[in-house]
Amino acid sequence: MIMLGLMVSEAEMEELKYLVRREMEEILFDSEDPRIDERIKETLQTRYQVLFQLLKRIGTEQDVMPYLPRYNKNIVNT
Repeated sequence: MIMLGLMVSEAEMEELKYLVRREMEEILFDSEDPRIDERIKETLQTRYQVLFQLLKRIGTEQDVMPYLPRYNKNIVNT
């Protein structure tokens, strides 16, 4: 694990949160697609978990709540 310090403006922070949420929405959408192989879906779940951890660090409780893995049937909390 590495520690990284980063100073960003409020506008940049909002943009970071937006990008993370958008990527998480894409993963949720793809997780519902029956054409996608199960191995790919497992990889998507792992990526979702990483993005969720990042969102928890940069977002507010209101930002995080809709993306809790237990509330999304296609993402298993690992």
